[in-house]
Amino acid sequence: MTAPLIVRGLGKHYGEAPVFAGVDFAVQPGEFVAIVGDSGVGKSTLLNCLAGLDTWDAGRITHGDTDLSTLDDTARALWRRAQVGFVFQAFHVLPHLDVAQNVALPLMLLGQSDAARVQQMLAAVGLEGLGERLPQQLSGGQLQRVAIARALVHRPALLLADEPTGNLDPSTAARVMDLLLAQTRGHGASLVLVTHSDTAAARADRVLRLTSDGIGAG
Repeated sequence: MTAPLIVRGLGKHYGEAPVFAGVDFAVQPGEFVAIVGDSGVGKSTLLNCLAGLDTWDAGRITHGDTDLSTLDDTARALWRRAQVGFVFQAFHVLPHLDVAQNVALPLMLLGQSDAARVQQMLAAVGLEGLGERLPQQLSGGQLQRVAIARALVHRPALLLADEPTGNLDPSTAARVMDLLLAQTRGHGASLVLVTHSDTAAARADRVLRLTSDGIGAG
């Protein structure tokens, strides 16, 4: 499903403490939006809301005809499985699966099998020949690239990335950004990236700054 992501009046708080409020923005298919802001302002929380991994207290999030607020946990998981690629800051690779199996996981959950595409993704992130290694045999930078390959392998319509270049050297970071942009442009995906990196943000079509009062041009 190639469709816009639309966020309207989104608000989130923990107890009495507001995280953010009045967040309004849209991301079109094929568009790359970077979200920046001070530490602790809720950028990762916002990204988790966009993925339906976290709840919110006001507003709505829609992806095409899908209104996430109307979905129960199971329906959100099924939507996420088919439509979302998420690059977590903490990798979240499964330690008992080898690299190739970790990357293939989204395809397996969709009932698909495509070993060639898995190998293609490993090569694209510079992990060719490492498919049989276990996560504990990899560096932090290599684990980040496994997480990126896994997020892209099923060609999702919505890509969400939380500091995807944070553990990478500059040349590998540039390569990863090339890959994320190729997916965005080539498959019409919507890319939302949370980052502290000026270099990564500079490649976005738009930069939005999140504050506790809302979101606007960065």
